[in-house]
Amino acid sequence: MADHEDVREVLIGEEEIARKVQELGEAISRDYAGREIRLVGVLTGAAVFLSDLMRRIRAPVQVDFLRCRSYGDGTESSGVSLLQDLVEPVEGCHVLVVEDIIDTGTTLNRLLNDLEARGAASVQVVALLDKPSRRKVPVKVDYVGFTVPDEWVVGYGLDFAQRYRNLPFVGVLKPRVYQQQGGD
Repeated sequence: MADHEDVREVLIGEEEIARKVQELGEAISRDYAGREIRLVGVLTGAAVFLSDLMRRIRAPVQVDFLRCRSYGDGTESSGVSLLQDLVEPVEGCHVLVVEDIIDTGTTLNRLLNDLEARGAASVQVVALLDKPSRRKVPVKVDYVGFTVPDEWVVGYGLDFAQRYRNLPFVGVLKPRVYQQQGGD
């Protein structure tokens, strides 16, 4: 696969991801026992993680998606716009936002405030990856798979220029790739 040539190193392997997703599913199942969960996937990056995670949750689940765009120069976000809203209302629901990665916290903060304002009974967050070194807005992440360094990570749903999402692992992208294409 040509995309492997653009990856400097595998940060989290396929088997390690599978074990962590299983652990997260068990923890969520325990914490939500007796309640139905509305999983809200943040497109597009969280689609792979959500797909695997929901099959590990033993509580009843409903699934919905939304799509946001952070805008700004390079990797610096200066705002958030909602491109695709939820199909179903969340009023009275126990919402679990499913994210691929938490970076600055700007997008997640906006989403959490919005979901709470819509009357969700509870709102929590599960993220496969957390990059706290880049946090600009404090956000509470209830379930975290892995903490990652301030590197450009791809694979398992995460992309650069819409590529690499299909890699079965999380890898660090070689700087030459994003520097050639105007990334940070």
